[in-house]
Amino acid sequence: MAHDPGALPTTLGGQFKRHLPAYLAGGVLLGVFQLALNRIDWLSKDAIDAVFGGAPERVTGPAVMIFGLAALSFASRVGSRWFIFNAGRDAEYELRALLLHRLHRLGTAFYRTMSAGEIMSRSSNDLQQVRLLLGFGILNIVNVVFAFASALEVMVNISVRLTLVSFVMLPAMVLITRSFSRQMFTRTRHNQETLGKLSEVLQTNLAGVRVVRSFALEARERRRFAAANDAYLEASLSLARLRGLMFPAVGAASTLGVLAFFWYGASLLEVGAEDGGITRGDFFAFWLAYGRMTWPMIAFGFSISVIQRGRAGYARLAEIFRAVPEIMGGALPSPKHVAGAISVRGLSFAYGERKVVDDVSFDVPAGKSVALVGRTGSGKSTIAMLLARLLPTPPGAVFVDDQDVCDLPLAAVRANVGYAQQDAFLFSTTVSRNVGFSLDDCDSEDAVRRIRHAAREAQVLEEALGLPEQLETVVGERGVQLSGGQKQRIALARALVREPKVLVLDDPLSAVDAKTEAAILAAIDRQAAERTVILVTHRVAAASRCDQVVVLDEGRILQQGTHDELIREGGLYAAFAEEQSAKTALDELESVPSGSVPA
Repeated sequence: MAHDPGALPTTLGGQFKRHLPAYLAGGVLLGVFQLALNRIDWLSKDAIDAVFGGAPERVTGPAVMIFGLAALSFASRVGSRWFIFNAGRDAEYELRALLLHRLHRLGTAFYRTMSAGEIMSRSSNDLQQVRLLLGFGILNIVNVVFAFASALEVMVNISVRLTLVSFVMLPAMVLITRSFSRQMFTRTRHNQETLGKLSEVLQTNLAGVRVVRSFALEARERRRFAAANDAYLEASLSLARLRGLMFPAVGAASTLGVLAFFWYGASLLEVGAEDGGITRGDFFAFWLAYGRMTWPMIAFGFSISVIQRGRAGYARLAEIFRAVPEIMGGALPSPKHVAGAISVRGLSFAYGERKVVDDVSFDVPAGKSVALVGRTGSGKSTIAMLLARLLPTPPGAVFVDDQDVCDLPLAAVRANVGYAQQDAFLFSTTVSRNVGFSLDDCDSEDAVRRIRHAAREAQVLEEALGLPEQLETVVGERGVQLSGGQKQRIALARALVREPKVLVLDDPLSAVDAKTEAAILAAIDRQAAERTVILVTHRVAAASRCDQVVVLDEGRILQQGTHDELIREGGLYAAFAEEQSAKTALDELESVPSGSVPA
């Protein structure tokens, strides 16, 4: 198996060429299989002619050879399936690895157009159809070719006229399979699209089960699911009806050939070989050969179905393979040492036509901290994601140790720029594995120590230890078993455990109380002593602990300096400080019992 998924071929033809040796080996064995059956036909003819010709003692030799050829045909048939089916399995494995590799590289623009349920449908059902095409489909097509050639050699040598009469069904079979092939592709693709929509409805309901319950929308969501389920049922029944019609139609066409063979073959048998007819051995050998050719021709219709379903499945996978990543890594080698100095120079960014960051510049020396402060929608979180290259950072705008992040490999940038997002995402696993997600072995002694230390710094360790299974408690889909503050702090611990040179924290205090906030700020202070910290926040108390503060408004820098300088300067930052100070005083006043408030 390849170790680099990015180097794997993405086309069906490329996958076929990659596994060509296995397909060739399987094809050779199929040729041996059909050749053995061809010789069995001729030996059967000799044996029957010997019996009815008054020389039964001559049957022993052909019988022994038929037995040996039967064993050879069995071994070659099994071997052909081993090679070709394994080639299909290997192609499925590689395409699945390539699919995950592409999904990891694609950015937010792609995921806005394709839901998780749709992606899951393509990576499971569609990929399975491609595997059947590259395994079962190819085997049957090759087998049909060899069976046709092997049987035709016997039939033509016995009687050309009987062969032509038996082929009366061929034009009908060609027309039937061609007509069904086109309809099969269209209906299969529609069926798989409806399955993707059904998966999307189910996935969103599972992920948002709390929201559905809190708004008492279970009945409405059941109706949505029923509508998607009905659409999938109708598409599946339409496909099943087509497949159910195709096989009887192909079988009926084949039956015409069988009837023609018995009618004309019986007349030739009555004439006798000496008068231009055929012998009993000829009749039996012809029937064996015709039967070997008829079944693959009938199965050819099923093979067409498999091929069209595989083509339809690959067409849906190709939409992911062809998607162009928004963010591309640079060609420079990964730096051996990163100090962590950040420089932002004239950074601008827009979502479509709406500019959210406009000519932003600031510098953060290695080991220092900066707070990005501003109203909601001022561009703080966008800048944080641009620093970590989670959005397409413009070239010449963000530098780490004076190196443009666009020139560095993505893996190098993201390994050294840790990012804790505001909307915390948790995997459906244990608390411990969520915190230690970036570690190779979460169960090692060193990993457990680092996980507990990071959880303690994020002020979530005591709460985690109070869960039913402590750190081994499964948090559920997207952390559904936890509160918003717990999820946020687990995400913060996940960023801390990685120990990056640059730590970008996107509003890690938005869902915590004042006491927890103070403890987390103390932990952030300890982190700032070891690495560069960029703190996105709307709280002046948090910003005051940083070495400098950048105040944003409508995507532009409004103020910049230390906390004390900005307070003396007045303006938006000082207004924030006054507003939050008044709110804190009011909260403290409301928390005092009414009887103890002095007049």
